[in-house]
Amino acid sequence: MMPSRSWFIAGSALLLSFRLAFGTKGPHPCTETDYYYEYTECDSTGSRWRVAIPQSHGSCIGLPEPVRGTECTFSCEAGEFLEMSAQECTQCAAGTYSLGSGIRFDDWETIPSGFSSLATYLDNGPHGDDSTTCNSSTWFPQGGYLESNRDECTVSLIYAVHLKKPGSVSFDYQYPDGNLFFEFFIQNDQCQEMDQTADKKWLKLTSHGEWATHTVNLKSGTNILYWRTAGILIGAKVVKPVLLKNVHIEGVAYASECFPCKPGTFSQTPGSSSCQPCPRDTHSGHGASSCTPCNTTTLYAPEGSAECKARPPCSKKDYFQIHTPCDLEGKTQVTYRWVEPQICLVDVDGAETLPPSGDREPCPPCNPGFYNNDTATCSPCPPGTFSDGVKACESCPAGTEPAVGYQYKWWNVLPASMKTSCFNVGNSKCDGMNGWEVAGDHIRSGAGGSDNDYLILNLHVPGFKPPTSATGGAGTEFGRISFEFEMVCSADCELYFMMDVNRKSTRVVASWEGSKVRQSYTHIMTKNASVSYTWAYQRTNQASDVRQNVNSVASIYSISVSNAVDGVSSECQTCALLSQPSGSLCVPCPPGHYIHTSQCTECPPNTHLTSHSTLGPEACKPCGPSSKSNKEHSRCYSDCVFSYSENNVSLSFDYSSLGSVGTLMNGPSFTTKGTKYYHLFNISLCGGEGRRAVCTDNVTDLSSADSQKETEEPANAVETLICQSTIIPSSGRGFHTALSSQSISLADTFLGATVALTLDGVKARPDLFPQTTNKVPDVNFFYRSLEVTSSCDKGRNVVVTLRCNPDRSTQGELTVPSQCPAGTCDGCTFHFLWESSGACPQCTSTNYHQIEGACKGGLQDTLYVWTEPKRCVGGVSLPEKKTWPCESMDFLVKMGATIGTFTAALLFSITCYFWKKNKRLEFKYSKLVMSSNKECELPGADSCAVMEGEENEGEMEDEVVYSKKTSLIRKLQAIASRGNGRSYENVQLNSSQSNGLVWG
Repeated sequence: MMPSRSWFIAGSALLLSFRLAFGTKGPHPCTETDYYYEYTECDSTGSRWRVAIPQSHGSCIGLPEPVRGTECTFSCEAGEFLEMSAQECTQCAAGTYSLGSGIRFDDWETIPSGFSSLATYLDNGPHGDDSTTCNSSTWFPQGGYLESNRDECTVSLIYAVHLKKPGSVSFDYQYPDGNLFFEFFIQNDQCQEMDQTADKKWLKLTSHGEWATHTVNLKSGTNILYWRTAGILIGAKVVKPVLLKNVHIEGVAYASECFPCKPGTFSQTPGSSSCQPCPRDTHSGHGASSCTPCNTTTLYAPEGSAECKARPPCSKKDYFQIHTPCDLEGKTQVTYRWVEPQICLVDVDGAETLPPSGDREPCPPCNPGFYNNDTATCSPCPPGTFSDGVKACESCPAGTEPAVGYQYKWWNVLPASMKTSCFNVGNSKCDGMNGWEVAGDHIRSGAGGSDNDYLILNLHVPGFKPPTSATGGAGTEFGRISFEFEMVCSADCELYFMMDVNRKSTRVVASWEGSKVRQSYTHIMTKNASVSYTWAYQRTNQASDVRQNVNSVASIYSISVSNAVDGVSSECQTCALLSQPSGSLCVPCPPGHYIHTSQCTECPPNTHLTSHSTLGPEACKPCGPSSKSNKEHSRCYSDCVFSYSENNVSLSFDYSSLGSVGTLMNGPSFTTKGTKYYHLFNISLCGGEGRRAVCTDNVTDLSSADSQKETEEPANAVETLICQSTIIPSSGRGFHTALSSQSISLADTFLGATVALTLDGVKARPDLFPQTTNKVPDVNFFYRSLEVTSSCDKGRNVVVTLRCNPDRSTQGELTVPSQCPAGTCDGCTFHFLWESSGACPQCTSTNYHQIEGACKGGLQDTLYVWTEPKRCVGGVSLPEKKTWPCESMDFLVKMGATIGTFTAALLFSITCYFWKKNKRLEFKYSKLVMSSNKECELPGADSCAVMEGEENEGEMEDEVVYSKKTSLIRKLQAIASRGNGRSYENVQLNSSQSNGLVWG
């Protein structure tokens, strides 16, 4: 042992002298700066250990021993963090914040650590070549939010988080464009998608400028969050992106540290759970506990600014014009005001100043339905009265009622039911501006803060109340909104007309791009609901000269809404219904009645009340051919029965066997970038009660389950006679289900059914479909939509051609013209061919024939079979088999055999008789010849071959036979002669010397 110890001491001394010589220090005792604490993974009992981890391996010695940690589900309150050395919750310092058991992402200068963006384009188009590259498609950080892609690539924003206990995720988003699909879903660590309801997976559309919040519960364990977008560009129009911000995740076990406040925010007190934005004209840096004021003389800062900005010179965008209210003298003038808060400088070179106010002019009249109450303002007329805006309000005469609504055509002040705003997600300068400005005879878009601002004009209608004169009317029009507008664009600009029904979501009804001449647009409301109408004007691209975009303006000259619940009246309309004796009100007739001689009279059968009823029977419009009215006489529909007669041929059709709704999915079609999509058509042929076609969106405009329960109808369903949806298949886009969107109504009115090619101005096109040799005529069903569009000013029309085809099933097959795969060649009239055996006429007795069977056992069957090819359905049935008594074939055969046998025996007997008779004659003759030969001369002429009864010689001369042989007939004649009393016999003389007959 000594040698070993000596060598150990010697080596230690040598090592010590080496360290002293080169100044090298060994591992020093560990301090708190040399290590940090972490928890181990939780074991099966829910326990864990706190261990010390060195900052650098081997840098110190004497690390603290592991100690038992807190429970795995332990977490601190908001505003606190877990101080690991004491394993106790501690308040966050000023300038920092903590969510306790959650994390928040609200700084989007860059994509935060842990997030990733993945772009794919899995649909390779119709030719299989990936013509679109998605390498540049991603989510883009924009400082205060993330912005999605705008193309047809499928881009996913992914974040993985491990929760120690059940939690949740919430985020704010903007989703303004239904052409961009936006879904949020969650996967576990096995890449299996968590169960989610449709309203949690598919995000609701938002109106321009509105931020919505979406919250989804999370399970403990690993949760992989996906925000996925994909554009569907059917046309060349660019979609608007999805915006995302304020991602907040709850359920992490603990916060080991506090997060510093981002620039532009601060937390003044310790223990803060969030940071507050700096007030206007102040700024802050990273982790600030207070905000620093700007020098407001030359600098400014919007709310939540990280730095102060120099005040720019004032320009035309920094002020707007208004009309002053009418004064007591009935005068007004145009004045100009700075946009508040004013950030521009006036007293610098190049700055614009406020233009001088205009001259005082007479105020325009009040809008119809309002009156001037001598207070220099316009007030609405009381209920039951009307005014044209110039005269005082008057009561409606007896037998009339006020036609309520809005009619805005003078724009001295903004009506109380309207409001205006400006929005730009990246430009807070726009927030305080008026989006639209009143200008006397019109209202026009304002200058805005910058290009790409949304200039918003909103009109809210709480509901619709059709006049009693329309009660029992068509039922498809509760009201309508019409407006007259004009667009002057020096650069790219766009005007959107949008609608939000029952505050569910906003959808774009129509839009216009570029300059537009003064024109009108009308939208019909087919549902009684609370509606917010919105006009949003945007200059989409900045012109080379900023002043050009200032001159790009949209003007609205008039807006009128009929049947508004809280509307006013500009006129009184005659009651088309019975008036009460007081004459102050119109008492509605029962449904389907009109006024005639002051009495309610029911419409005749197969007529319906029009939406604009008139007095007298003219209020009832006849239904089209092969259609009838419903019980309320509010609309016409078909009972699926059609009759046709021509050239003494009558056919009757019953189409009820075709089913309540026919469906056709045609395609595929492809967008300009190769995305595959289909058009789905649902057709309710007859349109009876409970047999309407429904098209549903499963992506956009999703409403909460509560709102669906209240309305008891699908949130995104279009219910009509014929509707269309755009279907994006699940394969190829990375989505887990097929997408249905852009559902529209093609027809909501049944015009009639006929074999003619034209009905009520709608024309069928048989040349679009293959011709048929079938003698059964095609039947055309005609439909129309009351809703007009920008491209179809008279609404859409639909023609469904029913063709009898015995080779098809009863349900049959729907097709569209090969030249027009979208179903329409002009965008307004749609054509469909429905071939089916169920479209054949009903069977009659002319469609079958009878077949008689063989007679067996004295019975014969008569069968009835259809004439092939069978071109009928339903109707009469084949008669039952009939059995008749008959003479069987066996009896006839026996009878024939008996008669044949008897006849043969008779002939044989006769033959034998004459043969014997002939022998006797031959014997006599031979005897005579022998006697003649003996005497060498013939007997005398008067005695040769003459027997008894030789008288009547003159008669015998007629019976001389000159033939060599005696025929059977002549022998019969001879017998007959004997029977007549003649005693002579005819004898044929056979002699080599003479061929004559000799009698004696």
